[in-house]
Amino acid sequence: MKTKFIFFILLTATLQMASAQSDGILRNRSNVQIGKIQSDGVIRNSSNTQIGKIEANGIVRDHSNAQIGKIDTDGVIRDRSNTQIGRIDDNGVVRDRSNAQIGKIDTDGVIRNGSNAQIGSAKGIKREWAAVVFFFFDFNF
Repeated sequence: MKTKFIFFILLTATLQMASAQSDGILRNRSNVQIGKIQSDGVIRNSSNTQIGKIEANGIVRDHSNAQIGKIDTDGVIRDRSNTQIGRIDDNGVVRDRSNAQIGKIDTDGVIRNGSNAQIGSAKGIKREWAAVVFFFFDFNF
């Protein structure tokens, strides 16, 4: 019985650690945590309040669950009227609607502006999600 109890405790702790690790932390240029994006796409601020969501099909929603945009499977980012407002290339380059480079998201999650200065980080988060949060929609962190 004691062995089963210890196994249960270890399993619970492992699951909690896995759950915590699946959340991607969002940080500003000063390395202060401003929020997180959970593995299910829920966007939370530093007070842990839900301020948006990115659904599996690419739909981007605000705090009131209204659709504010979409991420296409090819990296194109659209606004609520389905107009292309930007894109993220496979190499992490973020482009505006005119195809000008406005930033880059490195493979390690470092986020840079068009001048290559670090403006934040999003470790453990899909690049498309980080681009949406840092460059295209204002989630009021």
